[in-house]
Amino acid sequence: MATLAHGIDLVDFGRIEQMLQRHDRRFLDRVFTAREQADAAAVKNRIEKLAGRFAAKEAVMKLIGTGWRDGVAWTDIEVVNNTLGRPEVAISGKVKELAEAMHIGPITLSITHTGNVAMASAVAMGDAGK
Repeated sequence: MATLAHGIDLVDFGRIEQMLQRHDRRFLDRVFTAREQADAAAVKNRIEKLAGRFAAKEAVMKLIGTGWRDGVAWTDIEVVNNTLGRPEVAISGKVKELAEAMHIGPITLSITHTGNVAMASAVAMGDAGK
């Protein structure tokens, strides 16, 4: 299995705060799954958690390479932590269809936060020869 694609994104916490102030529930429900929202509500710095998840979703879309169109939904990408705290990504819907067509298997993810920004890097593994 080889690396097929890479995506990276950087999100300022202020951007997430503005979206919450302007659109609140509509923004949350459009971008984050119920589990992602619950996970963010359970931590001290909710904005930091949401910004990291937002950056991760953007990074995954960059490695898929299609952008947010043709039926792709933000919630087709879910980012949750495993029991050790490592972020993992689960894809569904149109994003899963696109990934399968590209022969993408597992997607590894790394998220970091500093000051008032969050950054995420996503690497797609798969077999390009199929």
